[in-house]
Amino acid sequence: MENNPKMAMTPKGLRYLLIGLVVMVSGYILMTGGGSTDPEVFNYDMFDFRRMVAAPLVVILGIVIEVVAIMGMFKGNKD
Repeated sequence: MENNPKMAMTPKGLRYLLIGLVVMVSGYILMTGGGSTDPEVFNYDMFDFRRMVAAPLVVILGIVIEVVAIMGMFKGNKD
């Protein structure tokens, strides 16, 4: 087996990897909040559109970007 010093991922793939990570973290941030400090009071804010629909879609989009970054064939520098 030959020792190849080149990285398996191109710089473009690494950028996509970081972008996917940022998108996923932003989706998890969108999910936060909506709790109540009083256990006797029910807070309906935890069932709003942002937490139930938008945030999971953003996280799934981040996962798709990660898969594209890992599995995608990007043209690197031809040395």
